[in-house]
Amino acid sequence: MTAIPLQREIHYPESDGQPMGETELHREEMTYLIQALQSWYQEAPDVHVGGNLFLYYVQGDPRGVVSPDVYVTKGIPKGLRRIYKLWEEKKPPSLVIEVTSDSTRDEDLRKKKGIYERLGVEEYLLFDPLGDYLEPRLQGYRLVSRRYQPLSLESDGSLTSRTIGLKLLPEGHRLRLIDPATGEPLLSDQEVRNRLAEEAAARRAAEEEIVRLRRELARRGQS
Repeated sequence: MTAIPLQREIHYPESDGQPMGETELHREEMTYLIQALQSWYQEAPDVHVGGNLFLYYVQGDPRGVVSPDVYVTKGIPKGLRRIYKLWEEKKPPSLVIEVTSDSTRDEDLRKKKGIYERLGVEEYLLFDPLGDYLEPRLQGYRLVSRRYQPLSLESDGSLTSRTIGLKLLPEGHRLRLIDPATGEPLLSDQEVRNRLAEEAAARRAAEEEIVRLRRELARRGQS
């Protein structure tokens, strides 16, 4: 009787030990984009937003991996993921944004672009916050007949994503996401906390002014 060899379980690593982003600025930008997009889709149960995790696209081969900085996938449930296995999710990301730099230009412009194109990622955007090499600093591509075609920029250097329905506008070192219906920017978690604190301070100041005016009126009424 011939023994049946045991099939070794394939290990798909969760990290390569490298830090998130090239610089603190790159990390902050990635964090802003992920947080803002998560807030934008918070009421959509079938839209997952993530970033800086390994996406494995070849079942059985851990070498078939790519790590998007920021991504949005429509048609899969929300939830935290340690890794992204394409054969389990059944869908590639709908949109990928790479916060790029001179040290990652070859990977971002060639390797990753080719992989995302083959996987069927609808839109691929690159933003170079420091202006290391991209001119203009924001560039994008959209799948047309399975091939990436460049997206046109507006006169202000912005572009509008058909996939997520948002305007993307470079502002200094930041790539700002804007709701085109209102013209309002999407805020990071820290910006939301700052705005709430400012509003609370304004309410306290208004309440204190009302108390002062009432006291002043009462004082005049007694004189």
